[in-house]
Amino acid sequence: MKQFNKTNLGWLIFIAVAFLLIQFGVSFGLIDAFYEITLMTILINIILAAGLNLIIGFSGQFSLGHAGFMAIGAYCTGIMTIKLPTLVGLFAGLLLGIIVASLVALVVGIPTLRLKGDYLAIATLGVAEIIRIAILNMGSLTNGAAGLSGIPYLTTWQLAFIFVVVTLVIIVNYIKSSAGRATVAIREDEIAAESMGINTTKFKTIAFVIGAATAAVGGGLHASYFSVIRPADFTFMKSIDILIIVVFGGLGSVTGSVVAAIVLGIINVFLQPFGQLRMILYSVALIAIMIFKPSGLFGTKEFTISGLLNRKKKASPKQKEESK
Repeated sequence: MKQFNKTNLGWLIFIAVAFLLIQFGVSFGLIDAFYEITLMTILINIILAAGLNLIIGFSGQFSLGHAGFMAIGAYCTGIMTIKLPTLVGLFAGLLLGIIVASLVALVVGIPTLRLKGDYLAIATLGVAEIIRIAILNMGSLTNGAAGLSGIPYLTTWQLAFIFVVVTLVIIVNYIKSSAGRATVAIREDEIAAESMGINTTKFKTIAFVIGAATAAVGGGLHASYFSVIRPADFTFMKSIDILIIVVFGGLGSVTGSVVAAIVLGIINVFLQPFGQLRMILYSVALIAIMIFKPSGLFGTKEFTISGLLNRKKKASPKQKEESK
């Protein structure tokens, strides 16, 4: 219990320091309007990447449908906030997006998650396209290809930061739970897990639903901050962008997803002056990193406060003597 309290206190201090540093930067003009957009993009990408990593990195299911669930969250939030331009409308839209995305993921997940590898990737890609085409053809409700504009600006970086923390807490606690351990066991060897009595379809579906719900939250925050959404924003390439963050950070590492979203966001900022050449340089940088670090920045490792505390405790007698 003592270690538990120290660990949680350590994380609370870490989160508070991160929040205060960002607030300091915004208050004193170090983070201007342009950099705040980058900050918001990073925060939203952390939510999206953490959810996708749960599906791909921890349950071992290759999904390319994340953009579709993001679109559900974006349009539910956009429609609700246009009708009710208050924080109540924002939270109602986010909640509606989570519910709709979760139901769609549940309906789709039960049959498709029996597939594996490339077949599952193609199936989830098809689902994302079905969602996008459905939105495209909903008439005045979604405004077709023109999308929705004039969505009230209700999301701030502070609100997005809170949602990032909540998302990470939910995902990390799920991974550490008995259901999460069963999910990881399925990733390691699905046949062995099934032979031990684990309901593989059930736990893969749970991970898929949680990932879809987080994507809806990311989409809702995106809609409320950027004020304009179109079906073209949620194509196959959007799923690939999120997948790049997950692979770059390390499949099976929540820490990796967070760090990768930050690093890639910063790289994008520094490459802005290069115009169209930016994407080529961005691609070359990604290729180089994946060649020299194919498992991603963190692999399957996680940064933990308890690990940091234990490392200090395990200092050798020689190190202790030298420190004196």
